[in-house]
Amino acid sequence: MSGRVLMSAAATVLTVAMVSAMGTGDVAYPADYRAWQHVKSTLVGPMSKGFAGNGGLHHFYANPAGIVGYHTGTFADGTMLIDDLVDFTADDAGVSHEGTRRRVAVMVKDRKRFADTGGWGFEIFKGDGRDPSLTAAGRDACYACHTTAGATAVFTKYRP
Repeated sequence: MSGRVLMSAAATVLTVAMVSAMGTGDVAYPADYRAWQHVKSTLVGPMSKGFAGNGGLHHFYANPAGIVGYHTGTFADGTMLIDDLVDFTADDAGVSHEGTRRRVAVMVKDRKRFADTGGWGFEIFKGDGRDPSLTAAGRDACYACHTTAGATAVFTKYRP
């Protein structure tokens, strides 16, 4: 077995153990997600129809199981995907800079725990907070939107 596969398997076991220790339906704040692999970044600027609620600089991260999913097209239980959204500002020279964190959105794959939402659990942590903010209706809205992404329910594509 390659080192990459072993690392992915170990991370999946650790993630599943961590998620299983939480209460049903809970998605924990992923404390070290910025050490995970960066998938891509996207800027939603003022010209976007979605700017008011979703504007800013989005940094996408995936744990090792998530990276395998991006490469294979199948996201296994234990996958965690992050959308880290920060404000941006432009200086007098026209250079954009990261501002304050708006939210950290988390998707966790666990087909047993989240069977009603395609195997995905959703949560949003506002600002730099660690407290979950989604209601059941909010999680259902996340799922409804993500079903438009197709079979994987994942909008982002890996940028090599």
